[in-house]
Amino acid sequence: MTEGPGPRRAQDVPDELRSGFVTVVGRPNVGKSTLVNRILGTKVTITSPRPNTTRRAVRGVLHRPGLQAVFVDTPGLHRPRTALGTRLNEQVAEALDDIDVVVPVLDATGPIGPGDRFVLERAASTCKGQAASGSTGSLSRVLVVVNKVDRATKAQILERLNGAHRVLEGEGADAGVEYFPVSAVSGQGIEPLVDAVLARLPVGPPYFPEGMVTDVPEAFWVAELVREQLLAHVREELPHSIACRVTEWEWPRVRIEIIVERESQKGMVIGKGGAMLKDVGTAVRAQLPPGAFVELRVRVEKHWQQRPDMIERLGY
Repeated sequence: MTEGPGPRRAQDVPDELRSGFVTVVGRPNVGKSTLVNRILGTKVTITSPRPNTTRRAVRGVLHRPGLQAVFVDTPGLHRPRTALGTRLNEQVAEALDDIDVVVPVLDATGPIGPGDRFVLERAASTCKGQAASGSTGSLSRVLVVVNKVDRATKAQILERLNGAHRVLEGEGADAGVEYFPVSAVSGQGIEPLVDAVLARLPVGPPYFPEGMVTDVPEAFWVAELVREQLLAHVREELPHSIACRVTEWEWPRVRIEIIVERESQKGMVIGKGGAMLKDVGTAVRAQLPPGAFVELRVRVEKHWQQRPDMIERLGY
């Protein structure tokens, strides 16, 4: 995984310069990636209705005069059943280290369950721990988002907001927390959330140069575009079994390997007469600069989700 910039010193930095890391956390499929893309105004992370689409922490950079917020989109926190699932949860824990603002995301259309309570408690305990250690952490740095309000009733939205409040209040961790009902799809409620994030950034110089919107390597991004298109087309049993990686990069020619776990899955991904791969390649090329040539190959790696060596090789 690409390493972020190292620690910095806040002293001797002009007060008008502020920057920080904003970690977005939540259960799978609550809309974290769509939210980050909406905030940044550009696509830096793939999205799909499938759970666990995000498999590594992705940083997107929001630039404003004198301000820089680095949003960290994280995999969905879940009860792992594979070595890959365990690694995804570890990435979330790593992203919660040394944060400046944490944004737990809930789904307005569904009740608050054990996973949501865990997310809220983890976000609050992280900031409480920072405060106890003498850092700048405090509960005012927890901004709870209730997403998908465009698909929920007013009663559902109110219940999610009250439910989140009850969870944090029960942990003695509600003081200073703010709540934001939003729609990452329509943009409703996004500006107040962004304003609140920026107001909480500590004094410090920018981490990234002006104009840089993400630190995701280009090869990884193209492989993710392929996986995004596959997720949009394959059957229910396949999404978790698919991984993609670039094996040859001689721009404008790119060769991408699609990895599955069983021979039967290989046929599904290729499609009748290669139709699936053709459709995926066409959709990916439409998102790349003109002249790009994308070659797709499918390979079977049995039980790769349970193999730490393959998980590491795939960059997770």
